[in-house]
Amino acid sequence: MAGDLPVGRGKYAALLDPELWDYIDQVNAWYPPEISGLPIDRQREIYDRMCRAFHQAYPPKVTAGDRVISHGGLAVPVRRYQSCGKAPRAAVVYYHGGGFILGGLDSHDDICAELCAGTGCEVLSVDYRLAPEHPHPAAFDDALAAFTWAAGTSSLPIVLCGESAGGNLAAAVAQATRHHARAAIGQVLIYPGLGGDESIGSYVEHAEAPLLSTGDIAFYRNVRSTRNQSPDDPTFSPLRDRDFSDLPPTVIVTAQCDPLSSDGETYRDRIVAAGGKAWWHEEPRLVHSFLRARTTVPAAAQAFANIIAAVAALGRGEWPY
Repeated sequence: MAGDLPVGRGKYAALLDPELWDYIDQVNAWYPPEISGLPIDRQREIYDRMCRAFHQAYPPKVTAGDRVISHGGLAVPVRRYQSCGKAPRAAVVYYHGGGFILGGLDSHDDICAELCAGTGCEVLSVDYRLAPEHPHPAAFDDALAAFTWAAGTSSLPIVLCGESAGGNLAAAVAQATRHHARAAIGQVLIYPGLGGDESIGSYVEHAEAPLLSTGDIAFYRNVRSTRNQSPDDPTFSPLRDRDFSDLPPTVIVTAQCDPLSSDGETYRDRIVAAGGKAWWHEEPRLVHSFLRARTTVPAAAQAFANIIAAVAALGRGEWPY
């Protein structure tokens, strides 16, 4: 009965499993919804502390090193992950999440280390500039510079990967570099925000989902935007592009209880309609940011294992589906 459901959980009380609610409660204890009203530097401080609390140890034999790459007049910090004793088949250029205002090399450090170990690929994590100090297109420019640098300094084939805001950047880079001499051989987008139609689908059904609401999405978009930002700019909103041909084989994984889920479905449909390969999967009974729940929520662990398998297959030049 509705009266027996925990206060504040609404339709998600019974839809989401108890271990996922434990994760959601832990995140909210660190990073409650009302934090969007705090100054950005305070938000970053709290977010970074939360990320440290969830951080896991590296898998055996994975090492990482930091450097600053220079390309096109830009200096972009990166972290390179390698698995000792294994020759990598491909390089994964990884863009972290955080709504374009949060995160960095440390916030998704363990996820990148596990991606390296699980795929056998080298991973290059990109510390792109954040808004509001650096509004669009700063993050995209850095993301593009990192890809171009990787393509020009290594013979390894490249797979683009990103989650949430990073998924937006990966898609934008794939679209901008589709005709590059060393264009990516695949891309994996994890609950990406691609600038889809917010009047339909998951934007409506899950407008008030745990951990990400449409209000949060609007907040991040507004902070990232310049005064005259066009919503039709495909480097800002990849779904606003008019051409989805010649994109690399694409895997999109979203969460059922996430307003962004429909973006993944739409992106798949656009690529397939243009003659490309794309596969979209909506993970049932999961929420935005489920990668951080991979150690305590079995469904999130399986979803991450599937993502790793998809990245590994694309890195081998194989279509996983």
